[in-house]
Amino acid sequence: MKTDHETNVNAEDSSLMNQETAQILFQEGAMLLFFDVPPGTEFGIGYNCWEVGPKFKGVKMIPPGVHFIYYSAKSKLGDVAPRTGFFYEFKQKEILVKKWDKQLEDIKMESISLEEMERYELNKEELDRFLAPYPYENYKKWVSLTDHITKSLICSLQPENEKISSVTSFESECSTSKSRAATRAKMSQDQPQMCRNVDDACSSMFEAESHLPNLKVSPGTMIHYSAIPKKYPTGATPSQITAYCLDSSYALETMITSCYNNKPLLLLGELQFSFVCFLLGQVYDAFEHWKKLVHLLSTSTQAVKTNKELFKQLISVLYFQLKEIPEDFFVDIVSQNNFLTVTLHELFCNLEMADVDPQLQNRALKFKKHLTETFQWDFSSEPKDFEPVIVSTEID
Repeated sequence: MKTDHETNVNAEDSSLMNQETAQILFQEGAMLLFFDVPPGTEFGIGYNCWEVGPKFKGVKMIPPGVHFIYYSAKSKLGDVAPRTGFFYEFKQKEILVKKWDKQLEDIKMESISLEEMERYELNKEELDRFLAPYPYENYKKWVSLTDHITKSLICSLQPENEKISSVTSFESECSTSKSRAATRAKMSQDQPQMCRNVDDACSSMFEAESHLPNLKVSPGTMIHYSAIPKKYPTGATPSQITAYCLDSSYALETMITSCYNNKPLLLLGELQFSFVCFLLGQVYDAFEHWKKLVHLLSTSTQAVKTNKELFKQLISVLYFQLKEIPEDFFVDIVSQNNFLTVTLHELFCNLEMADVDPQLQNRALKFKKHLTETFQWDFSSEPKDFEPVIVSTEID
């Protein structure tokens, strides 16, 4: 997936920002130095993606705050590798240095020495002509997608290796003669009786399978999504369980307490983190987690009365996110099984209750009108998923 802005990044590229803003960012903005990146590599920061040119050594005039940096190696035949990225919160005037490893086709993990950093500080003006200016015209859009993401949230969610990959990394567990014998014994027990009676071909197949490597996810490479709690407390009666399953407020409040230290807006930060990992990092698991969080919030009936600020901000977050999803994703993924229309129908029903804050209701009404006009989604009637099922009792 590529964003709207894609070009060949060289030092000569110019920014569309006005001169005053350019001067402020030149003096106060951060700098990403990215050395030895092969020409043709796909590189992106925030909502901007390019193909780098031969003079590229990084990006200058980066506004302080949270950014997502990502890249994909490209072969001589034009094949593009899976995307890898990382979140980073730039401080004012900070210089971040990364180097490309040609063998791994990835960023080197080695740290930069203090002496080397001092050298880059002294040579900033010489490096300037090799740095692409940050595309400030898309900065407001980026902030609208990430304004609840904090540095502490990034640290808790990002993998230990600080890289977010669109493809899960696996490694083979060590295999010994003892473990292979145990695997063969288990497979022998699991073979169907009919296969044992026929058996030379089956024996060969199971013998071959016993020598296949046992794969596990590489340590330190997984995103640490917050676990969504059970919908009901331990010891709940059947009638209570039914009520809790209809209203997710208990699970929502439990999650806010246990995962976010009673700071509800951090939940929206994780919602934005997951969305960026999906939209820009191309991580499908992140989209699945985003859906779970949207569903949790949309089905929390009582919480809309007690946590109005969370839901006011939720509407803004969803408004900007739905604006940025490409049309083909709406058709192929987002609209699949009517997930959004069904889920948001529940949200709007909850927000239309009589004792909900009027300002929150007004914001929800405008959002619903916007979705109806933009995507032709009908929230006036019950989704088919909610319709009662008529079971025929006739006997043929």
